[in-house]
Amino acid sequence: MTTFAFNDASNLFYGGEKSLGWKIDYRKLLIYLKTKYQISKALYFGGVETHDFKFDYLKNESVPIDKLEKYLTKFIKEKGNTLSEAMLLLLHRHLQRARFYLKLQEFGYDLHLKPVKLYNQDDNSTKRKANCDVDMAFYLMKEKDNFDRVVILSGDGDFLPVLKYLKDIDKEIIILARGSRTAREIRQFAGGNFRDFIRLEKYIKIEEK
Repeated sequence: MTTFAFNDASNLFYGGEKSLGWKIDYRKLLIYLKTKYQISKALYFGGVETHDFKFDYLKNESVPIDKLEKYLTKFIKEKGNTLSEAMLLLLHRHLQRARFYLKLQEFGYDLHLKPVKLYNQDDNSTKRKANCDVDMAFYLMKEKDNFDRVVILSGDGDFLPVLKYLKDIDKEIIILARGSRTAREIRQFAGGNFRDFIRLEKYIKIEEK
């Protein structure tokens, strides 16, 4: 049985990790998925701040994280002394995020990264968004002939239509998410194949130094 894992970074982090009270060690998570479910591929969908990094949406399916990391490092080195303290702090934070993604790539995750976009709201505030749901749903369909079983690391109800279709064509589906932040319809759909992240603490928690 061939098993793939699909990681929804937004749901996993904001809907999972922040409500757990502890941080996920993504190297341990990958080891757990390989040991428990014998996954052969782990796809990871997330957003990343690009700061004017030259990126062609039509030619690239994912932001080249190695090139982005070099771009941000060079930008901070060359322009850092002309930036405000707040902007410099923000850039360093986004550089750390890029390096986090590089680590995931080293661990063995197949990265699918979208640039974070800025949206002006009615109250003149700015909202950052990189909705990867469509990308993840697309790859679930694109890869459907390559797996027999799929582990979905998300509790987002928007995935229900594609998950129902996959089940109809005899794919086994396991949902691994934070129980209290998982859509009711996803819990009902998964039934006995739902696993709550809270039970995995001893396997995948980052050990604080």
